[in-house]
Amino acid sequence: MRLLLDTHTLLWWLAGDGALSAAAREAIADTGNGVFVSAATAWEITTKHRIGKLPGAAAIVADFDSIVAAQGFAGLPITLRHGQVAGGLPGPHRDPFDRMLIAQAMLEDLVLVSNETPFDAYGVRRYW
Repeated sequence: MRLLLDTHTLLWWLAGDGALSAAAREAIADTGNGVFVSAATAWEITTKHRIGKLPGAAAIVADFDSIVAAQGFAGLPITLRHGQVAGGLPGPHRDPFDRMLIAQAMLEDLVLVSNETPFDAYGVRRYW
């Protein structure tokens, strides 16, 4: 499988948080799976840290690239097409970070690892 980690999924993985489902933890740990982290996730974590919503994320924000690489994950840049699709998605879901992850999962044929059921309305494959 080719997995795209939602922001909370990455944070829970890095923290060893029990909120991450056993199935998600196993899929991420499986070296046969490709695991991707979106530039939108770096943007979201850094923004939330800056405004005080993620005070414990200082170490991640300071060296995001190295932390992601050390986990064996690949970064996923945001392309113009990703932006176009994310901006044009229908429905009431307004979170720009989530909309970008949905667009990237759709366009790059990735399975979104997230506990957020609103993603299902967009037809993306979600794993939890």
